[in-house]
Amino acid sequence: MKAIKILTFVTVLGLGTTGCSKQFSDYEMNNNKPLQTPPGLVLTGILSSININSPWSDVMRWNQFDACNYNYYGNQRYDWGGAKSNDYYSLANVLKMESEAKRLGGATVNPYAALGKFFKAFLFYRMTVMVGDLPMTEALKGKDNLYPVYDDQKAIFLQILKWLDEANTDLTQLIVNPDKSNTSVGQILSNDFYFGNNLENWQRTVNTLRLRVLISLSMKTADAELKVGQQFADVVNNPAKYPLMTSVQQNMQYTYNNINKYPINPDNLGNDATRYNMSATYLNKLVSLNDPRAYITAEPATQQLKNGKTPADITAYVGAPSGESLDDMSSKMADVVNAAYSLRSRSRYYSGYSPEPQVYIGYAEMCFNIAEAINRSWITGNAEDWYKKGIRASLSFYGVPVDAPGNVTKAYAGTNYTIPFNFEGVYYQQPDVKYAGNNATGLAQILTQKYLAFFQGSDFEAYLNWRRTGVPVFSVGAGTGNNGVIPMRFKYPDSHRSSNEKNWKDAVQKQFGSAVDDINAKMWLIK
Repeated sequence: MKAIKILTFVTVLGLGTTGCSKQFSDYEMNNNKPLQTPPGLVLTGILSSININSPWSDVMRWNQFDACNYNYYGNQRYDWGGAKSNDYYSLANVLKMESEAKRLGGATVNPYAALGKFFKAFLFYRMTVMVGDLPMTEALKGKDNLYPVYDDQKAIFLQILKWLDEANTDLTQLIVNPDKSNTSVGQILSNDFYFGNNLENWQRTVNTLRLRVLISLSMKTADAELKVGQQFADVVNNPAKYPLMTSVQQNMQYTYNNINKYPINPDNLGNDATRYNMSATYLNKLVSLNDPRAYITAEPATQQLKNGKTPADITAYVGAPSGESLDDMSSKMADVVNAAYSLRSRSRYYSGYSPEPQVYIGYAEMCFNIAEAINRSWITGNAEDWYKKGIRASLSFYGVPVDAPGNVTKAYAGTNYTIPFNFEGVYYQQPDVKYAGNNATGLAQILTQKYLAFFQGSDFEAYLNWRRTGVPVFSVGAGTGNNGVIPMRFKYPDSHRSSNEKNWKDAVQKQFGSAVDDINAKMWLIK
């Protein structure tokens, strides 16, 4: 018995000694969390993170596409706090995707590295246009630099344009001269649910984004370093080097399905279908242009039907001013059978889980950007042709016949109504639609149609274009808050102030001449 007891004691002692030999770092490791993963899986997360500003969200109300008439669900107020989207988390994943591609055999030029440059450009653009200067050069270094300084917004834009140019060059090499001998995981694109691993479509997207970025710099055309007009011309005039989108089929878009459901769908029909109505800024403009997108995206106001109009009468469609007080808007929508304003089209948006994709970078926008550049004399060409292409592209997104006279069907309350439509012979001949020429009126037409094409897509681009140009006129009042003023920016996310206070203070003071992180202050981009 003694021998057994001694042996047991020694065995336990030995185990204890072995356990104590572990380093503290060994206990830091989470064995249930992988430290390495194929780059294609990281790519999936990045692509998903792009879709943060979904259709019919508060972002779309700030774009004045729709309005909320019930305070439990939201409002139209622009009393902004800190920017909600902090894309540094996604950018960290971009760096991880790039390193994993190299680890798994990717060459210096590989699909993940090329797309990494695009994502950096896309994400930094999305952040900087919201707040201004940002940590960029010293950012994303982890413990090696816990307090990164803020880069000037101009420097950020220069880097964005550089990334996009390099991404285009890298994609050309991968498409035209691929290294067919390298079949490693890090060299072959996978898990791309936007374009099905099609590098040609990614290259078109890269260059289309570059045009958006350059258009956003329209107030900086005199800057000799940016060379806005020259860069725009370089892209448009050299399609062999810089291929662009050629149709809506090449849109960069997030497609919904029965698993990743469209934000409004049959599941929430009973909860909020009557709590939101269309905005006057969007819908009333469609009505004034006799535009069939009104029939497709909205329902007739029941008050108008009660007064004898039919769902085929475009004047039955009425949007609510975003600036109207929420109390007034709510009272006008309280009686569903005598509502003053149009609701969302329930037949389109609540009848299934994938009524339409969320377009982030699209062909229609590209056409309007080129038309605007011609109007501004950055490039030569026929602005009217591109303007018409943009309108046609947006209409075709909704299934409107644009190549020949046809019909638009309006489904309402179990009845289908047929509305004839003739793009070339009727719609386009209206004075407010037909291009007025390369002048201020023509520019306003381009910007108006671009706004309509942005409906429920492209993040904040509708607001950003309004901020840059004043088109269309946004509604303001008690309902929009902020003393009847549309703000110029968001405040920095709270994390900037809490984790990097000194550099945050310096950035605010430098940009706005004050210690106040003011939503009404103008950033470099729009000065």
